[in-house]
Amino acid sequence: MLSRLILAVAATVLAIATSCIFPGSALDKSAKTQVPGVYPFKLGDFTITALSDGTLPQDLHTVLSNMNPAQTDRLLQQSFLTNPVEASINAFLIDTGDRQVLVDTGAGSFFGPKLGGKLQASLKTAGYTPSEIDAILLTHIHSDHSGGLVDADRLVFPTATIYISKSEVDYWFDRANAKRSHVDEKYFDEAVKTVKPYADAGKLRSFSGETTIFPGITTYPTPGHTPGHSSYVAISKGESVEFWGDIVHFASVQLPKPEVTVAYDVDKNAAAAQRKKQFARVEASRSLVAGAHLPFPGVGHLRVADEGYAWVPVDYRWREL
Repeated sequence: MLSRLILAVAATVLAIATSCIFPGSALDKSAKTQVPGVYPFKLGDFTITALSDGTLPQDLHTVLSNMNPAQTDRLLQQSFLTNPVEASINAFLIDTGDRQVLVDTGAGSFFGPKLGGKLQASLKTAGYTPSEIDAILLTHIHSDHSGGLVDADRLVFPTATIYISKSEVDYWFDRANAKRSHVDEKYFDEAVKTVKPYADAGKLRSFSGETTIFPGITTYPTPGHTPGHSSYVAISKGESVEFWGDIVHFASVQLPKPEVTVAYDVDKNAAAAQRKKQFARVEASRSLVAGAHLPFPGVGHLRVADEGYAWVPVDYRWREL
């Protein structure tokens, strides 16, 4: 475990040192490459690593529901943001010592060559290879969470078994649901492209309700955003962290206003109700949360604020774990 952490630190230091030792490579200041996003921390005997898949610009004036642009801009201003905003796409690696478990896989190539798709670079910097991943826990099948599973027709994680809610699989593998739910058919096409290859290879396992996936790793249903949306909890030596997919997309708006929904919600009312429920629960329990779309590394707590809730990120730490 320590060797992986040393490797991750060394890779970052090497990237910085190279730009200093070879200044000629930095003559074109506009061509500098950003170091991949990796943030590891200990959770009991587990090591959790936040992995950035990059960010994606989002026009909240068109994406949000239950809000008008003036209200949106007021909340963004309070967070020193302007529209459009950059939405983080995060994945998380749970290293139990016995197995490596990835929560979501980012967007892969589904948003184009410059938007998302940086998970593999982050994973390499963290000291892991795709073939070392034993299991992948999908919060849901939208392509910014499942797109990294494939590269064209190739399985990016050839030795991994995919775990996902049966309700999610049943919904997205039935194209008739597009008309029933008034959902764009492209999402059903993307489900076939990303998840079905693993099902065809016998590498898909589905579950229903609260389920223990592995010792110390459980899932619980949080439907709304999608019919089979799931959250996961990792627990080791009394310490825990909850992994959220799309419980929240835009913290600056949805934390103070949990009723605000997004265009990607399959059931907006259920999504808003689920968000209110989870916000209240984790605030009361002081639970540690790792969110797929919270600003990288996306790990922290919720607290009650004058208006709804506020996000409290964990203190940054860079030392041997």
